[in-house]
Amino acid sequence: MQQYFLNQKCPELGATFSLEKADSHHLFTVMRAQAAEKVQVVFSDQTLTLAEVNGEQETLTLLKILSRTVELPLGVTIAVGLPKSDKLEFITQKATELGAQAILAYPAQWSVTKLDAKKAAKKQERLEKIAKGAAEQSKRLMIPETEILSNLKALTDQFDRYDQVLIAYEESAKTGETAAFVDRLSQLKSGQNLLVIFGPEGGLSPEEIEKFTQLGAVKIGLGPRIMRAETAPLYVLSAISFYTELLG
Repeated sequence: MQQYFLNQKCPELGATFSLEKADSHHLFTVMRAQAAEKVQVVFSDQTLTLAEVNGEQETLTLLKILSRTVELPLGVTIAVGLPKSDKLEFITQKATELGAQAILAYPAQWSVTKLDAKKAAKKQERLEKIAKGAAEQSKRLMIPETEILSNLKALTDQFDRYDQVLIAYEESAKTGETAAFVDRLSQLKSGQNLLVIFGPEGGLSPEEIEKFTQLGAVKIGLGPRIMRAETAPLYVLSAISFYTELLG
């Protein structure tokens, strides 16, 4: 069943409404929806609904409110140092499928990729489309926020928004550190917010690690194997899902 997001509050049952222009085109022109066909629509308040296609004027009628628990118990934001080529697009798509609340990208000291304002705006638009499509495909109740930050300070200024800030640090993995990740997860309660920071292909510089830890972030290891820049965020999200949803 197709699912769409609509940036407005959920109307009353029986109400007739229209999707946003691009989604309406997809449903009625690309998918050739017929009268009485059912689709799911998620409204801005994360209300999941079942709606029926009307035969005229490309509108929908709200049939009922659905209940489904799909979001992670923790609000997880991942922040990645700008990676090369299309890796950020890949991370955004997969992180959305795995339940991330937000995906941030920042120009790390050792990032090879450099974006001027024009390129950043274009990539930002691309990431938003990818996140929306992935959220629809994975039947999320929200579209993750995506943002390309202009500098490191734009990232550290956000630390106080989170109940815990973690740094996925490869040197911790190399030294065999395995306890910090589980220990910090065990301290968080459902509904709290977590930020996990990852470096680009070259890793995080000592200066960045020092800055993060001075502001209260905690270094964690992710096991004995060193992962690529695009793999580590997905590992962390998978581990959080296992710990909070399957073990919990």
